[in-house]
Formats: sequence, C-alpha cells, structure tokens
Amino acid sequence: MAISTFSSLLRYRKWAKSNWLVASLGLLLIVFSLSFFLDLTSDSVPFVDHNPPIASPSDLVKLKLSSKAKERGAFCLDGSLPGYHFSKGSGSGTKSWLIHLEGGSWCNTIASCSARAMTRLGSSKYFEHEVSFQGVLSSDPSQNPDFFNWNRVKVRYCDGASFAGRPEAEFKNETRLFFRGQLIWEAIIDELLSMGMSNAKQGILTGCSAGGLASLIHCDYFRDHLPKDAFVKCVSDGGFFLNVPDVLGNPTMRSFYRDVVKLQGLDKSLDQKCVARTEPSKCMFPQEFVNNIRTPLFLLNAAYDYWQIQHVLVPASADLDKSWAKCRLNIKECDDEQMKVLHGFRSSLMDAIGKFHQNKAGGMFIDSCYSHSQMLKPVMWHSPTSTRIKNKRIAESVGDWYFNRKPVKLIDRPYPCNPYCYNMNFT
Repeated sequence: MAISTFSSLLRYRKWAKSNWLVASLGLLLIVFSLSFFLDLTSDSVPFVDHNPPIASPSDLVKLKLSSKAKERGAFCLDGSLPGYHFSKGSGSGTKSWLIHLEGGSWCNTIASCSARAMTRLGSSKYFEHEVSFQGVLSSDPSQNPDFFNWNRVKVRYCDGASFAGRPEAEFKNETRLFFRGQLIWEAIIDELLSMGMSNAKQGILTGCSAGGLASLIHCDYFRDHLPKDAFVKCVSDGGFFLNVPDVLGNPTMRSFYRDVVKLQGLDKSLDQKCVARTEPSKCMFPQEFVNNIRTPLFLLNAAYDYWQIQHVLVPASADLDKSWAKCRLNIKECDDEQMKVLHGFRSSLMDAIGKFHQNKAGGMFIDSCYSHSQMLKPVMWHSPTSTRIKNKRIAESVGDWYFNRKPVKLIDRPYPCNPYCYNMNFT
C-alpha cells in the first residue's frame, strides 16, 4: 500500500513537472475567452478616432484595500478584500465627497462568476495598484470645474452584481464563490464615514454602467448615512438599462437579470416597493423603481448606448447570420432598416424616463451618441470637443443641476443630428 501510494506521488510529480505549465496556460485561455464573451471590461475604452490624454503622475491614485471588510465578511468573488482609491479634498472641498462606483457588467452563472473571479472584476489580486483619476474624478479644475477639490473616491467592482449580492445565496448554490456585494458596499461606506465623510456638507454618489445601476440601487442608503443637513444627490451614468426584447423578440436581458438575481440573492437589496409588486428581477431595470428614489437624481445616458445595443438589443445570439456585424461595431455602418430599429430603442428609453422627466428635483442629459459611460472620459465630460446638447457640456449640466444654478432636462434630437457626439468605433 505504501509502495503504491509512493508510486502515485512519483507519477503526480512527473505529471506536474511536465504538464502543469500547459494546463495553466489552457485555463488562462478559457478564462480569457469567457471574459471576452461576457464583456467583463465593459467600461474600458475601445479604439476611437481621438487620442485620450496621458495621465500625469499627479492624476494617479493608489489602491487601498478596505480595513473594515474582513470583520464585516465583505469579500470579492474569490474571497480577497475589496478596495478603493481615495484622493483627499482640499480648500473649500474638504467636507465635500464624491463616491464613484466602478462598472463592468455582471455574472449570472457559477461558471461565469468563477471566470470573473480570476480577473480584476472579481478579485483584488488583479486590481491596478494605481489608477488615473480623470473626468469627474480629476483634480484639474480645467477638466473638472465643480468637483476638482472634493474628496474623490473610486470604489472597485469585484462582486459581479452591482454591489448587491448577499451571502445567503452562497449556501443555497453550494459554491465557494463569495456573493458579498451588499456587504462590500456597506463596509466601504462605513470606512469612508470614519475617514471624515460623517461630517460631510455635500455629497454625490455616482457610477458608470453596472456601477451606474448600483448608484440607483444604493442612492437612498447613501443619503440616509450622511448628515441630515448635508446636500446629497446621485448621478447615474450609463446605468439605465432597458427591459426590451432583442431583435428576434427574445427577452435576453430580462432572462440574464433573472439569473443574476437568483444566483446572488439580490431580492433583499433591490427596491422593496418594487419587489413587493412584481418579480424581483424586473426591479433591476431602473424604469421599475427610479420614481421610488427619494434623493434627487440625475440621469446621464446615451440614447444609442453601444453596450445595450450590443448586448440587449442585438446580442450575438440574435445575430447568427452576422447581418448586424458592421452596425454593432460602428453606428455609421447601419443601413436604413437597422437605423429604424435603433431609433425604436431610443423611443423605448424616452418612454421609460417619461414619468421621471416630470420630477422637478431630477435632472437629465440624454445624448444621441453611440457611447456608454461618459463621466470618466475627459473628451466626453469636459473638453473643447465634448458632447453637448444646446451648447451645454455634460460637466456643466451636472454642475448646474447639483448646485441648483438652473434646471437641467436636456434630451438630444435623434442620431445623427449632434455634431459634438463622440461616437465609439469598434472597427
């Protein structure tokens, strides 16, 4: 028996020496393929015609892993500690706080979450140690005129469910993955409160894409945990995902969200008024709960949101004959019939925000660009060539609305009427 065991160990060691490298490379290729299919890096910038600015050393902000996460049981998908990047405010901005929630799609199965756990969107092991603070996070007043000297925080996204997953779902699904998005959100907010946010006079919660959805889900929580006399509002950037069928009539996004909610147990984190009247996964769609949010809210969205066009309206599963291939990559390549479908998608957005448009405290900037998540990109947020509606840039619009300088309810004309659009080109 001992000889047999020893022989097995020798065989294992020989296999390990000769094959572990090949096996590891194979696993990495599988993860890469899954991450590409799931578009885990949806907030990254594809090839565009403009050259993005190069970050100076002063724009780079170091990563800080949460000191309160472990005691709260708040972990990324793989069990690593969550983190954030913090740039301290100065001068008149020392008691003003802007919290930005990172985006990057979602995972809806054990397999996709396991793949995600081996990327920066599921593990702090892969976080960059420094990131560039640009756009609404910039410390440059010429790039970020209203919020440049505030305390600015970028919260990293590593749970795969818009900071809303709950640990009870782990036991139900018998997985070693950690579904702790809600606990990550609570732990980091508690940590920021202990760092001075408890004395805030002004506050903004914002986020892009899946983080933009999270800023809607957690908006009132943020308001309720800041001082009662603080001036608090929320801004959702590219987070207004639509509950519409794809071009074949299939409920692709609805089914996807149903899987996310079921897998990670989101029902208790979503708007409870919405959950009480309908199936919980529908409450992932902002049109179902945005009018229940008590805190003043600003919606920044592209009417021809490229992420939604590529994943909600025309996902790969609905374009097997590749008839949409060129259009999905570049809106300028869409033919007349395809543009009719895209204009219909814009009309669905207009219908979904119809009631919110009447909200006196709310603001909006709905441009007609082929874009997604615009607040962190200087060329979109505030530059001489930035996207504009009625000659007003996004940064100016958000600032005017936040400080009550003037009401902002800007809705662009249909594509291609806006000459300032920064349209993404994936070809």
